[in-house]
Amino acid sequence: MAIQQADKLLKKHKDLHCAKVLKAIGLQRTGKQDEAFSLAQEVATLEPTDDNSLQALTILYREMHRPELVTKLYEAAVKKVPLSEEYHSHLFMAYARVGEYKKMQQAGMALYKTVPKNPYYFWSVMSLVMQAISAQDEKLAQTMFLPLAERMVEKMVKEEKIEAEAEVQLYFMILERLGKYVEALDMVRGPLGEKLTSELQSRENKCMMMYQRLQLWPECNALSYKLLLKNPDEWQFYLSYFDSLFHLMDKSWSPPNEEEHCVEGPVHTTVAEAVKFVVDRMEEEDKKDSRPLRGPYMACLELIHRLRQRGCPDEEELGDPLELMLQFFGKFGDKPCCITDLKIYLHLLPPEQHTQFENRLGELVPLGEVGEDGFGFPGDTKALQRHLCVCQLSRVLGLQHTLDTEGKLCLITELKAHYHYGLQFGKSCLKTELQFSDTYCLMVAHVYIDLWTETGDENMLWQCLGVLEEGLSYSPSNAQFKLLLLLLFCRLGAFQPVVDLYSSLDAKHVQHDTIGYLLTRYAGSLGQFAAASQSYNFSLRFFHSNQKDTSEYIIQAYKYGAFEKIPEFIAFRTRLNQSLHFAQVRTERMLLDLYTEADITSSLEESVKAMGLCPEEDDIPWDNMRDNRDLTVLFSWDPKDRELTEEHRRLSLEEESVWLKVRSLTLRLLASLALLGHAPSKRNSDKTNENGVSAKSSTLQTLLSQLDLTLQTAAQITEKQTQYPFLGPPSSRLASALSSGSCHCQASALQLSLTLQELETTGLGKMSDLLSRCKGDVLEMKDSRLMTQPSLLETLVFFVETVCVVLWVASYSASVLRPLKSSLQKKKKKKTKDSSTAMVHTHYRLILPLSHGSYFPPLALHLCLSLPSLSQEECGFTRAAMDKVQTSYLGSLQELGDLLRKRADSLKSLKF
Repeated sequence: MAIQQADKLLKKHKDLHCAKVLKAIGLQRTGKQDEAFSLAQEVATLEPTDDNSLQALTILYREMHRPELVTKLYEAAVKKVPLSEEYHSHLFMAYARVGEYKKMQQAGMALYKTVPKNPYYFWSVMSLVMQAISAQDEKLAQTMFLPLAERMVEKMVKEEKIEAEAEVQLYFMILERLGKYVEALDMVRGPLGEKLTSELQSRENKCMMMYQRLQLWPECNALSYKLLLKNPDEWQFYLSYFDSLFHLMDKSWSPPNEEEHCVEGPVHTTVAEAVKFVVDRMEEEDKKDSRPLRGPYMACLELIHRLRQRGCPDEEELGDPLELMLQFFGKFGDKPCCITDLKIYLHLLPPEQHTQFENRLGELVPLGEVGEDGFGFPGDTKALQRHLCVCQLSRVLGLQHTLDTEGKLCLITELKAHYHYGLQFGKSCLKTELQFSDTYCLMVAHVYIDLWTETGDENMLWQCLGVLEEGLSYSPSNAQFKLLLLLLFCRLGAFQPVVDLYSSLDAKHVQHDTIGYLLTRYAGSLGQFAAASQSYNFSLRFFHSNQKDTSEYIIQAYKYGAFEKIPEFIAFRTRLNQSLHFAQVRTERMLLDLYTEADITSSLEESVKAMGLCPEEDDIPWDNMRDNRDLTVLFSWDPKDRELTEEHRRLSLEEESVWLKVRSLTLRLLASLALLGHAPSKRNSDKTNENGVSAKSSTLQTLLSQLDLTLQTAAQITEKQTQYPFLGPPSSRLASALSSGSCHCQASALQLSLTLQELETTGLGKMSDLLSRCKGDVLEMKDSRLMTQPSLLETLVFFVETVCVVLWVASYSASVLRPLKSSLQKKKKKKTKDSSTAMVHTHYRLILPLSHGSYFPPLALHLCLSLPSLSQEECGFTRAAMDKVQTSYLGSLQELGDLLRKRADSLKSLKF
């Protein structure tokens, strides 16, 4: 309709630029990109100056992802209308979108000369700073860009033209980057510092930062002391107070006798002064009628921790840590933050005090009379929260982990009783609100997981799923329930219910990078190809919009003078571009498209070209890879010896990087295979071996060598058999890929320099081994117990991938051999034909039974497990979870079978 209206208008006014551009936008949005671009360029070459045409062209070029063309538009417009503030401003923002910092500097100064306003001048200054930040040569930044920016600001300072806080912030940023901390401190303390008012204590925070950089510990200590007197709950100032105190003690610093200690006031230099200061803060809080602040009480525990680290006996003056924690619990135990506050300092308690501490905490929880079930329950939500905190602390101390199986089952019964009792307090809660007792349900799930991992009894896992499903029915917005269900379903190999769970989380923006790994790790490995494609899209949609969105953030920061945010936005964009998760998702998505579509909807060569794959180029930033995964997104109350460690993080990143390397090389090898062509070139005809296969290209040889080295590294990593915490990072597919033989089978198939006979005996022999590992029951009943083998699905997916690779290699081999028949001797020709045909027939016999489902285990199970310990309602939730797993398995096998049938048809039609 829009295109038709534009055409009608153009019939009356042939030279109406805006109408042409609007028509181009319509063409772009209907998929006619070439026509749209041609029409837009027709208008752009005329260098329009009317605002409507320029704005419409800007919109069009943005949709085409060609922001560089916008700069040319406004360059021409500024030349024709040199005094237009609007066009100068648009030109500056156009440069900002493409990161042309030098041109931004020039455009900013041109704008300032045209319209002498302070913001325009400082746009130019900030562009200089950005040149310094982006400069490859740090020396150039320190000797040219930043000093020039400093002189430009100093000029405005001398002329007393500084007007806004943003300008002072920019000056501070320049001095800080130049390492001129003394000058920056003087500036903040001086008249210019009075303009720093947008943030609370902004001036004091900047002074504190400079004191720490300059190691002016007396001033740092005095300022912290002064600020804590005003606000005794400001935790960052307690930390700077303690840091400066111990620095002064280490240096044996003492204040002058007559003069002031420092410009900020009195300085504390002894432990006794610090102890008195903290105790005084606590006593003041005790005297208050209003609710006390947590800061002073936590500061007391922090000081004990630091004194104990230094071996100082003075910690006794602060009191017994156990008593202090009990005091803290008495005051703040009814707040959810109590557990996170105390957890940090539980190491101050010796192991022999753990049980005593739990018992003493229990005495502070007001519970009702014990009922028939043997439990007393809280009377209100505050008492409920206190009891929850005790249960959480018990788990953190490791007391729950020491229980035997019977003890853990009793604990589950108790926690379930408290969960169901607590639901009455949330009857009026909205669906978007959490139930007060949700944490009990989550803790039940954790104890079930303990039992499953320790005993291997899958009944514990099914009951865990049932508990979480029940919790989700009462609290449908609980993200922790969804995340844990997502993890458990994936561990079971059931991907179908996971996509809906992840969608219901409604992950926003950067969360697709930080928690997306929970979904995408299992997306392609469980046979749910359609759902996997959808999962990859969740993440890729965010990453692809990142570049455009960040440019808009930068432009808004310039407009509103938030200069200090601009480097942060640039760093954020860079971090996302270098994300491990981004590289993984992009690689897996392209491999998935090849495995499911190449030589089915289009040829392998067409698929590779459509993706824009270039085998010679590796665009993954291996040296600057950023692991942005949030590995602690799942709540955990495990003791320290079971927590995720930095070593776990390092090993997980190493494992994921090597697996990404394997997948990336596989993708590039497939692209190289597709682009080799379908006939040997004349220049290589004299290098053909006896089977007529042309010599490999240097690119293919290089990639095969890299893959071989990577697989050797992978084998070394898998030998370590690293075990991660259950709630930590999931293991990569690396170990299962190597153990199944899939990687080596694909590598053998891709060795195009080998003869077809060698390909038959090595590659297809390994395929037979891989196929044998696919046989088994994914889901079966044993002694009224439902048992799963999700690893079979992953192995079957590897088999399907290998089938695709070998098929493409066979197809390429056929294309090479076919035109050479007439030039070969009769004997050799027969030999070639026989070996080639044997390879295809062997391959066909291998996958044909699978494509017809003869190796797929029957799953028409009637799930009628005996669960005597569960109520009828709980049994319903557990059976619902079982049904989801069974349905997912059936869906996976159906998709795998469909794909194998298509591949079998392709192989059957292959002729040599």
